[in-house]
Amino acid sequence: MVRTPDSNAEEKRAAGEAAAEMVRDGMVLGLGTGSTVAWTIKRIGEMVEEGGVGVLGVPTSYQAQELAIAAGIPLTTLDQDPVLDLAIDGADQISHDLMTIKGGGAAHAREKVVASSAQWFVIVADSSKYVDALTHPVPVEVLPFAAKLAASRIEEIGGSPSLRQAKMKDGPVITDNGNFVIDADFGTIEDPEVLSTQLSEIPGVVEHGIFDNVDQLVVVLDGEVKVFSRE
Repeated sequence: MVRTPDSNAEEKRAAGEAAAEMVRDGMVLGLGTGSTVAWTIKRIGEMVEEGGVGVLGVPTSYQAQELAIAAGIPLTTLDQDPVLDLAIDGADQISHDLMTIKGGGAAHAREKVVASSAQWFVIVADSSKYVDALTHPVPVEVLPFAAKLAASRIEEIGGSPSLRQAKMKDGPVITDNGNFVIDADFGTIEDPEVLSTQLSEIPGVVEHGIFDNVDQLVVVLDGEVKVFSRE
């Protein structure tokens, strides 16, 4: 079967809603960005409305913030609550050892800060995101002043850089932090940890989309919700 962009809609909903069941009363939550975690946010809002849980949320993007407000989830900030109980987010790709690439929504810098502030970090995904090895281009948020240098250094370490262009306006995508995003294609990534270090060392790079701190994955495979934990 040829998959369309909406082929995994039910998988996304099932995974997103399953992750919401991890939420407990009194938690401070990191609320991620993307089409799968949007279902998590919606379900958490329903739980709040039903009176079963009282939570606070820290959104990772303006999109997540708007969804949380619409769902009725009270918000806080990392300044007010620097340690989160749980962060839930989506992924562009996640391998069997839970190495992850994020940043399709250009929110990966804030997502990484929120994930690193959480005591437990969970990824929600449909089956198309779960792979043997990472092959997705790595989003790299860069200072506009450093975009040319960063692209050159990415080429030096074996990547093919492409400045992400906006779809609804002329020019590059601008992140919530006011920066550019370079999508760096490395083909099959043999050692994500080494690449992570190399990207972090490039002057002008704010953050890249390789995440190595995922504690648990909630994914739908063969029509069933599966949960995998880091060994």
